[in-house]
Amino acid sequence: MTPQELRAFCLDFNAATEEFPFGPETSVFKVLGKLFALTALDGEPLKVNLKCEPEIAVRLREEHEEIVPGWHMNKRHWNTVTVDGRLPDRVVRELIEDSYDLVVAGLPKAERLRLDRA
Repeated sequence: MTPQELRAFCLDFNAATEEFPFGPETSVFKVLGKLFALTALDGEPLKVNLKCEPEIAVRLREEHEEIVPGWHMNKRHWNTVTVDGRLPDRVVRELIEDSYDLVVAGLPKAERLRLDRA
């Protein structure tokens, strides 16, 4: 997955936006103001921080050396995923989608309903 593909995939989710609160080098992808992915798209190797269920996060870290506790994030709920081709793109897309879904699930009901209608 290229940086451009990662960016396009993140922005393809309903109500997803890209912001730069930490400077122009760090893309922060949000849904209704809540972070679901954070990356330096020009980073080498490309890495992305993604939210994850704590039990699943631990299992993923044990199974894949490309997945480690979230850098500068709550290590219980966030993973840093190295996107360098060792993990299949399908897996990276699933991890991004899971992160988005977790964030949406934590939104107030009225906001979730707004997303369903959009």
